[in-house]
Formats: sequence, C-alpha cells, structure tokens
Amino acid sequence: MDTMDLDYNTRIEQLREREYPQLEGNLVFSYAPLIMSAYISFLSDTVYLDHAGTTPYAKSLIERFSADMISNLYGNPHSASSASQLSTRRTEDVRLRLLGLFNADPDDFDIVFAANATAGIKLVMEAFRDHGGGFWYGYHRDSHTSLVGVREAAARHRCFTSDAEVEGWLSGSIIDEGSSGLGLFAYPAQSNMNGRRLPLDWAGRLRCSAPKTDQAVYTLLDAAAYVSSSPLDLSNAALAPDFTVMSLYKIFGFPDLGVLIVRKGSGHVLKTRKYFGGGTVDMVLCMKEQWHAKKSESLHDQLEDGTLPIHSIIALDSAMNVHQEIFGALERISRHTAFLARNLYHGLRDLRHWNNVAVCEIYKDAESEYGDTRSQGPVVAFNIRNSQKAWVSNTEVEKLAAIKNIQLRTGGLCNPGGIASSLGLAPWEMKENFSAGQRCGNENDILGGKPTGMIRVSLGAMSSVRDIDAFLDFMNEFFVDNVAPVPAAPLLGTEASAQSQYHVESLTVYPIKSCAGWKVPPDMPWEVRKEGLAWDREWCLVHQGTGTALSQKRYPRMALIRPIIDLETGLLRVRYVGGGTTRGGSPEVAVPLSADPNYFAGPDGFRTSPANVCGDKVTARVYKMQEIITFFTEALGIPCQLARFPAVGSHGVSSRHAKAHLQQHQLRTAPQIPGAFPAAPPGEQGTIQRPILLSNESPILTISRSSLNRLNEQIKANGGKAAQAEVFRANIVVAEALQAQPGTEQPYAEDHWRYMQIGRQLFQMLGSCRRCQMVCVDQNTAVKNEEPFVTLAKTRRFDGKVWFGQHGCHVQMQDRSSPHTQNPTIKVGDSVRAFGEDDDLPHGLVS
Repeated sequence: MDTMDLDYNTRIEQLREREYPQLEGNLVFSYAPLIMSAYISFLSDTVYLDHAGTTPYAKSLIERFSADMISNLYGNPHSASSASQLSTRRTEDVRLRLLGLFNADPDDFDIVFAANATAGIKLVMEAFRDHGGGFWYGYHRDSHTSLVGVREAAARHRCFTSDAEVEGWLSGSIIDEGSSGLGLFAYPAQSNMNGRRLPLDWAGRLRCSAPKTDQAVYTLLDAAAYVSSSPLDLSNAALAPDFTVMSLYKIFGFPDLGVLIVRKGSGHVLKTRKYFGGGTVDMVLCMKEQWHAKKSESLHDQLEDGTLPIHSIIALDSAMNVHQEIFGALERISRHTAFLARNLYHGLRDLRHWNNVAVCEIYKDAESEYGDTRSQGPVVAFNIRNSQKAWVSNTEVEKLAAIKNIQLRTGGLCNPGGIASSLGLAPWEMKENFSAGQRCGNENDILGGKPTGMIRVSLGAMSSVRDIDAFLDFMNEFFVDNVAPVPAAPLLGTEASAQSQYHVESLTVYPIKSCAGWKVPPDMPWEVRKEGLAWDREWCLVHQGTGTALSQKRYPRMALIRPIIDLETGLLRVRYVGGGTTRGGSPEVAVPLSADPNYFAGPDGFRTSPANVCGDKVTARVYKMQEIITFFTEALGIPCQLARFPAVGSHGVSSRHAKAHLQQHQLRTAPQIPGAFPAAPPGEQGTIQRPILLSNESPILTISRSSLNRLNEQIKANGGKAAQAEVFRANIVVAEALQAQPGTEQPYAEDHWRYMQIGRQLFQMLGSCRRCQMVCVDQNTAVKNEEPFVTLAKTRRFDGKVWFGQHGCHVQMQDRSSPHTQNPTIKVGDSVRAFGEDDDLPHGLVS
C-alpha cells in the first residue's frame, strides 16, 4: 500500500477529537480499536460520521444495548421459557452473523463461544488429550504462550523453529518419529510479537497432501492478532483450518469474548472430550449408576459448558453494527493500518544518532514487508540503543512513555519462541536470567549484555497518521543523541595496544572449588561479575558429615575432577580422569548452570544446608541426587556432596567478602578512579569489602608469565622440575606483549600494580596472594611435589609468609551507557596495561 486513505484517516481523527476528550494527548498502541475506558464513555453519547465524513448521526452502542435490555427480558438459555428462548434466538442470530463476517458457511462451520482465545485453545486441547493413546502436537516457533502450553498435555510434541521446517514436514521430507495416531499442528496467522504473517495455506496443504504416515493431523489456527486489523476468509472449507480461535475484543474493543470456529468436517475429534458441564448433556445419572448422555444437536451444544455470557453476546450484535458504521469493512482497516505501519517502520528505521548509529533494532522477518498485508501486520517490535550502541532499558522507555501518555507494551510479549530467536537467547541464558530474578515486566530487562524483552507498538482501527508523527517525535526527543555525549567524569579509555605492556595469555575459571580449572576458549568474551569471572567457584564439595568444604590440600585427587562449562546445553559437566570412570561406571555428571537449579530439577533434588568455607559459615544448596553423590564420593573415596553458593542466584547477595589486602612491601596511597563506584568502607584490619563466592580471599587471582619464568629459572638452577601455571590456580595469566623484545621481562612487577586495564575493563589490585603447600599438587596427576613451594619459600618470603600472584577485583563504572560497562567482558588476547602508584589513570572512553 503506497497511498493513504485520506477520507478514512480524517474521519478517525475527527471522531477522536469530538468523541474522545479523555484521550486527548494520549497515544494508544494496541490491537483493539478502543481501550475500554474510552470505549464505554464513547458508547454513552456518540455522534458518528458517515462514510463521507460529513453527515453526523447518533447511534450509540450503549443506548442500543441499554434499550435492548430494557425492552426485552432475557433468561438462561437452558430453559423453555419465552425469555430463555429469546436469549437462544438472539445467540443463534449472532452466531450466524459472526460466521458471515468470515465468509464461513454455516453448513460447514460452527462457532463455540468462549471467554477468550486461550479458552478456545483449551477446549481443543482437552478433546485431543482425552483420546486414547494421547496425541502428537506440533507448534510453530512464533506461537503465543497459550499455543505453546498445549504441549504439556501431548504425548509427544515438537517445536518447528522455522517456516522451512514446516515446509519440509508438509512435503513429507521430514517425518517425526512415532508419528502415528492423532496429531495437532498449531500456528498463528500473525505473530503477536512482531506482526509477521505466516502462510494461511498450511492448513489446506496439510489436509490435501498425500499422507506419509498413518497419522491424522488436524490444524489449529490462532487468528487473534490477525483479525484485529484484517479479514479472515473461510469461504473454502476444504482449505480452511480445522479449528480457529480469536478474541473478539481485539476486533471490536468490546465485549470481552472469544470464539472457537470449528470446521464441521473435523468436529468429530472434539466429541471425545470427557468433561461435561451444565448445558452440554441431556441426561446424567450419578446415584446407583454413573452414566450420561451428551447433547447431539450441534457441536456448540456439546462444548459450551454452563450458561453462556448472553449479555456479552447480545452486546456483540450491537458492536458489529457500530464497527461497520464507523470503520466499514475489515479490508479498509487492513489497508489503513498497513499504510501507518509502513510509515512507522521507515521512521524508526531511519532514526540515527550523531555518529550515524541506528537508534532502533527492529525485529522484522526477512521475508516480510511493511505495507504488504500478506506478509506483515501493523505491528513494529524493536529495542533502542544509545549512540555508544548500549541497550536502553525498556523499563525506562515505558516510564517515559507513561509520562507522555503513550500506551505501549514491553517485555516478553507472551511469545517465548519469537523472543528467543529475535534476541539470540539460548535456552540456558533464559534459564539463567529467570533464576537470577528476571520476570516479564520487572526492571531486570538487560542481562548478560542482551535485552530480555522488547518494545511493541501495535496499530489498530483507531490509529491515525497523527499518532505516528507523535510517536516519532517522542523517540526523537528522548532517545536520539544529536550531539556527542560529554562524560560526567573521566572514564576508562580504549585498549591503546601500543601502550600496553602485556596481554592476556589465558583465562581460567574453577567452577568447583579446589577441583580442576576450565580454560576459556580463545577469543570468547567472558563475563566479569562483582564476585569474579562468571561461574568461577560457585560450587564446592562438602563432607557429608561435617559440611566442611573439601580442599586439594587434604584431597589431592580433586585435581582429577574436571568440570566443563557447556554453553550449548547450559550445563556444568563434570568428569573424573583418575581411572576413566568412577566405580559406579558413570563417565560424568551434569548440573544446570542456571543460578537456581531448583527451578529446573525439582525441589526434591536439593536441600539448603550450612557449610564451612575457609572458616566462613555459609548457606549452600546441596544436591541430593544419588547419582551425583555417588560420582563424587567414589572419585575421592570419602562421603561428599556437591553444593552451590549462593543458593539463590541474584548476583551481588554474597555473604562472603574478600580478605585480601595490600602487604607491607606494597603499601602506599592507592589512587582512586574517577567515575568508579566508591570502595566500600574497610573492614577489620583494612580489608576491602568486595563480594566473593567460594574463592579463598578475593574475586580474581592474577599471575604473571614473567614471574613464573623467573621462578622456574630458580627451580631448575637447583635441579628441580619447573612448575606449570595451573598449580597457582589463577584466573588470569598475563604475559609480556607479543612485540616485547627478548630480555625485557619484568618479573614481579605486578607487586606494584594498583590497577590493571584489560581491554576496556579495569581491575583493582587488592594485594599479594599468600601461598601454601597446595601449589605442590601436580594438576595433571594429583601427585604432590616439593616444588615450587620450596623455591618460593627461599625467594618470595616476606614477613614470614610466602607470596606469589595478585588478588584483584573488577571496578564497576558508574556510567552504564556503553556496552563495555553494561556487559563487562574480557577475553584471551586482550591487551593489558598496568598502572602503578605514580601512573596517570585511564580516562576518556572512546566508542
């Protein structure tokens, strides 16, 4: 659609100006043509415009409805009284008229009234569930949550993740295992998330195609979003869906009512529903014999449980009249909203910041085109970025919209598949977000550097060009950076690799305290949290009797327990390499990475228990599954269990804090970074209050390759075996810059670092790491040696203690307007700059 229906748009704007004073200054972006409060006011005393937009005539829906209620006596339809029979006649008239709205021949279709589209879906689900042997269920990725929920009643189910998968399935090139018996395939006519329209011919093609199996598959079409602004043609019963659901308020705004349209040729499938309610049976025995006879006159007689909402059905008759008089045919609404959506899409797409960065990330399907009513409905879904490409919180967008009287929707939009695919959220990420406290509508809407939801603007029959212009003005006013932002304080700068003395040689996390480490793959950005690197020392093994966390100092075989972080499946996989498998024969065990696994493994799998970690009393979540207990107990030869801390996963609630502090040989006044959150007040003996999980003393431990090389030179000079970096169990190993000249190494220079910049992230050094004999455990064999502790004791002893490596923590910047502060990550190969006591601090954040 390239041109606007000026007559239609003018009529809508005049109607709103004259008859909706309470909507003055409001923008209402929703499916329904009117929000309820405005509708009821409008119904009480309204002057409508005829199709030419010139002749006013008074036809109030409420007046008609009120006159109807006053003039007639309506009774419960389940009776033979004249009042009841009048209700029945009016209901059947409305039923017939509604079928006509969709060109559905009453000889081929029946309408079942329900509370809403979801209730219609449940009716179909109940009937299929009650078939002997269960049923197979397939649903499209773009399905509304209400369609997805049907899978819980199915014997087998499958989510089609793309149109191509559906096409392959329809053609017979993809056949589901065990695809026999009864099946149901469901999909939306229009995605309620972004308005993408799916092929309406799938239903007919499925019915007409030669079956590849002995499975009888029926179709369920969710037309709720589609019919809000477009006509649905069911004139060809042979090609129509078997079952179609919709919510009528999305078409008419009022009344709140849903329908299930049943193709009569498929209606027999619904007759197996076991439940019966008042009005759906002719006879019921419940005393000495249990028997009943269902009604048989029509499908709707058998499926409409209880007393129908007769007043809503009668109001529907008036609503259809008013809707026709104001808007005309649904085709006209379709053309009008398509034009508006196209303008809105292009307007949002063209918004640019001062540096030409796009303001909106719009979630449009590659195959859809705004303005083409076959492929795209009048909905635009998007998120907002600032000029530094950081995400803008949808919560803040919604707050500003509310202040400016703009009604829109944000969040998960009841479309889990569409949200996951559009935002690139893997299942483990969504579980992690959920267990970390994210819920639809709350303020945790940016986690792990990704939005958890989106903004949706929906256009309907009452939308106008003025609405589009006003919304684009709103976006320009609040979310377009027209000039380069000036930082409120000096901030962390670019990597500036030419000034970097070092680079990150390796990153290692130790998911299970005192067990083997897992190396982060090269070039994989790894999240940095307040407590340290993501998933570092969140688990531990505790003695079943004492509840004390186990350590390699007493149980060296812990080095042979090898955790693997599997981001594809969202699992922590654990293997024991001391003998191939444990005596029980299990090669590995796996637990969810999600912060609170109780959501995903059931409450019976865990117990909350006190534990002792490095002298600290903590509350841990202990895994009760026998498979896990057996695995670790047999691996170490002592009764132990896997536990996790914190028990609930909102990061930042740790009850433990870093104990590391600068030693005497390091003490001088440490500079403070402008723009960083101020350090927490010192604890006892000058300890800086930094949250940690199960690490001994600090969030992050760093060692230097130069220092390790110097140590090994000294070990080998005395005839000893060189130490591997792994024995020091550091998270970060830094090495001299790749372009450094031979002989320019600076061993133990890290003793005098006060800050360390890795890429764009800043870390504060908290003090040297005090070493014990655990560094003598070979991490490959679990065999104890004398080195490197003996040589360290001779060369790195200060104040009677042995030191190697530096404790540190991430410095969180107050300015959260860049991706680097919104989602702090580091990776192997990042350049490293060290800042001593007298060095200028980093500043001047560069995009």
